[in-house]
Amino acid sequence: MTETQHTAAPRLAQLEWRWKAFDDLTPTEVYAMLAARSAVFVVEQNCVYGDIDGLDLDAWHLLALGPRTDSSGKHAPLAGYLRVLLPDTDDTDIRIGRVLTTVEFRGFGLGNTMLERSLEHIRAQWPGTPIRLHAQAHLQRFYGAFGFAPVSEIHEEDGIPHVWMRSA
Repeated sequence: MTETQHTAAPRLAQLEWRWKAFDDLTPTEVYAMLAARSAVFVVEQNCVYGDIDGLDLDAWHLLALGPRTDSSGKHAPLAGYLRVLLPDTDDTDIRIGRVLTTVEFRGFGLGNTMLERSLEHIRAQWPGTPIRLHAQAHLQRFYGAFGFAPVSEIHEEDGIPHVWMRSA
């Protein structure tokens, strides 16, 4: 067992998982979600784009919160996040997007656990509905391990190569 594998289980066990519709998110959760998305996608990946796209309102949100770090015990740092868009009149697939782990929580398998949890929930709630995501092209192998296969050519979006992937 590697050092990373040895320390991963306790770190993952410390996380608090929240699966919520937008209207059930607290203002603090919305702030943490938007701040993390801005930090990862806009600042870290240097992409200027319209993150607040109106789709959050009808989406489900998975938040992984780290152990509480302030003295009041009130605020827990956001470790990971993703959103799930449900089928609608324009698209019959469920779509996973805005998948991220924050810098402090990288390197111990949080992305794997987050995707496993979301897929388990999606398949239980909406069995048989295809799931699609718009992956950064270098993550094809990661998503492929969860049954996703490319359904488009690699194309550039916001200066980063992406590919649409789908799982039945």
